[in-house]
Amino acid sequence: MANNRILLVEDDQNFGDVLRSYLEMHEYEVTLATDGAQGLESYKKGQYDLCIFDVMMPKKDGFTLAKEIREKDTEMPIIFLTAKTMKDDVLKGFKIGADDYITKPFNSEELLYRIQAILKRSQTKADPKEEIKEFFIGKYHFNYPLRILTYHSNHTDEEKIKLSPKEAQLLRMFAVHLNDILPRSEALVKIWGEDNYFTARSMDVFVTKLRKYLKNDENIEIVNIHGNGFQLLVKEEENA
Repeated sequence: MANNRILLVEDDQNFGDVLRSYLEMHEYEVTLATDGAQGLESYKKGQYDLCIFDVMMPKKDGFTLAKEIREKDTEMPIIFLTAKTMKDDVLKGFKIGADDYITKPFNSEELLYRIQAILKRSQTKADPKEEIKEFFIGKYHFNYPLRILTYHSNHTDEEKIKLSPKEAQLLRMFAVHLNDILPRSEALVKIWGEDNYFTARSMDVFVTKLRKYLKNDENIEIVNIHGNGFQLLVKEEENA
């Protein structure tokens, strides 16, 4: 199995060299860039399993670099390194889509454990169900790329609903987890970018909307699992 490839962007050359050597000792392949612009070029030329970005860098800071990479790849795991401990910076990092955040000085072993945990998560995420673009949910057909939910009934013409991007993302996550629990935190981080009181309330509003869209099929129910998340249940239709 090939070694995991890491793009390390750190403007302190000495620190970057030490960190690269440490990670290479643990069998990671590391490409080191010393400013944000160089980091973007390295990203374009290579293929990586994880990125580690210093926040404060010349030419292009870590947040800007991460935003530009997120536009091309929403799934690339990103860890931010920073000497700052400001809460606003941490929040900004997570809003951009950081997978983790570590402040300098840090224990190298701690960083290693965090890298291992993130890579394990991102690699187990590659569930074949995640690639499915169309779903059948009871009497509904859901086309995720077009964001169209269609109700099929023997008694009426087809009813089509055009979903908003967030509605479509949430329904897709429900469909992938059909009849299983969708953890609230997973949906909040993937769709809203962070898990807090305000995003949780927003998610509740979207769940209410989806319940309304799916109400024509009495065998479909979105259940609130207290303290955990939600469950999209589709009961087997009883034969008359």
